[in-house]
Amino acid sequence: MVFIGLAIIIAGLLALLIASDAGTLVGLDQTQFGQLVFLLMVLVVVAGGVFGRRVPFRQMLTGIAMWVAVFAVAILAYSYRFEFQQIGARMLGELTPGLAQSVDGTTVGVRRSRDGSFHLAGEINGAEVRFIFDTGASAVVLSAEDASEAGIDVKSLRFTVPVQTANGTSKAALVVLDEIAVGGIVRRRIQGFVAEPGSLDESLLGMTFLETLQSYGVARDRLELNG
Repeated sequence: MVFIGLAIIIAGLLALLIASDAGTLVGLDQTQFGQLVFLLMVLVVVAGGVFGRRVPFRQMLTGIAMWVAVFAVAILAYSYRFEFQQIGARMLGELTPGLAQSVDGTTVGVRRSRDGSFHLAGEINGAEVRFIFDTGASAVVLSAEDASEAGIDVKSLRFTVPVQTANGTSKAALVVLDEIAVGGIVRRRIQGFVAEPGSLDESLLGMTFLETLQSYGVARDRLELNG
């Protein structure tokens, strides 16, 4: 009962601190500090349960040390959660070339594929599309198949604009894409083209999307897009 009362007193004092207008406390905002309070209360209650039973002193110390260690690891993991997310995303990206990895929604990284190109998984109007990163393309260029998946009526398009593709010179139709998403980067109302059926194997992530970014660049075998 003593420790339950102690937990209530500590919780009350910490609640008063959170309710104050100090803004931050020990480097944490009110939401983060509230989460810390919850963890502290759990620790106090567990400790109360340990002390409330008659157990050997050495066993009691071992139990307390274990819970202190668990609490310390939990605080460490919470404090460095964003760093751990970035490390995990980077590792997954290294293991899966072409998988666009984003942690904060503004930076996307992808590893170079075996063919030397950067292939990025993205979406057009909610439909999954696989792009080739291509700064030589003046616009986003969709294959006819990807355009159909994105809800574009390819049969109604007029292919009048000459474009250069890996298969040679072809014709394309001008379109406005409602939404393009690559990782956590989303752009709306982007001008692009749809290539004639059979003239393009994989859609191109060109300059009409890339020029909306703050920056993009290649370091060794990794491409980074900064939204």
